[in-house]
Amino acid sequence: MAVDLTECLVVGISSRALFDLSHEDGLFTSEGLDAYRAYQMENEHRVLEPGTGFPLVKAILRLNETLPGDRRTEVVVMSRNSSETSLRIFNSIDHYGLDITRAALTGGAPLSPYLRAFRVDLLLSQHEDDVQAGINAGIASALLYSRPSCLNEEINQIRIAFDGDAVLFSDESERIFKEHGLEAFVRHEADNARRPLPEGPFARFLKSLAAIQKLAGTTVPPIRTALVTARSRPAHERVIRTLRAWNVVVDEVFFLGGMKKMEVLEAFRPHIFFDDQDVHCGPASTVVPVGRVPYVERQTA
Repeated sequence: MAVDLTECLVVGISSRALFDLSHEDGLFTSEGLDAYRAYQMENEHRVLEPGTGFPLVKAILRLNETLPGDRRTEVVVMSRNSSETSLRIFNSIDHYGLDITRAALTGGAPLSPYLRAFRVDLLLSQHEDDVQAGINAGIASALLYSRPSCLNEEINQIRIAFDGDAVLFSDESERIFKEHGLEAFVRHEADNARRPLPEGPFARFLKSLAAIQKLAGTTVPPIRTALVTARSRPAHERVIRTLRAWNVVVDEVFFLGGMKKMEVLEAFRPHIFFDDQDVHCGPASTVVPVGRVPYVERQTA
């Protein structure tokens, strides 16, 4: 009987997001594919160091040990590597005891055509074209920054932090702010406080996490979420009512009113933080793993 992943939370992650391949990527850029291929094959038994997405993947897979019933999460390695250069990746997976059994190795071709085939709910990559294609296809996707110098110690709980506009919610309100300024944004949000915000690219992913939280039904849930937004009062009401309309409880919410996000994130200690702006992602990436969410490319008439 064929395996059906539709009931699982599926994370697709590139090899460069799972492991630290910065040296190898530099070799590929400076000396080309043949040098990269030779190096990977010569060093296929040398274990790779964890990359930016490693802590999240490890925590996601741990859910299968703690949740009742069938497997609820799957991780698929999605790489532009060819099969001949992939053994080092699989050997490193074995070394860390990661329960990953599936992979898509496209030999340099784009990954986006295979996201639907593997039922991917979240794509983590350091290849911008693949991330953009994922977002355009309606799949939660993020471009991972380099790992912080010190990854957080292990936490026996998945912790994920999200920005609001253009991540959990659509960029409708953010565009008003950019085009017409803060006063127009505040007025628009006050006028529409009781109208739920449209879903953004990570709304479905958040709802999947919320469903798993409810399934766990424990006093110490295996997942803890946070909303870290530059919004402030009175633009807070629409956010709260939107989450209520979605029947989603976010564990911690921070309305920062323009304050820097880095210190709040350092205190929350997420496995990953998703934001759409480099002005927030860059500083935060020095203390926590970060993924930047690109804007959906809109076709012009």
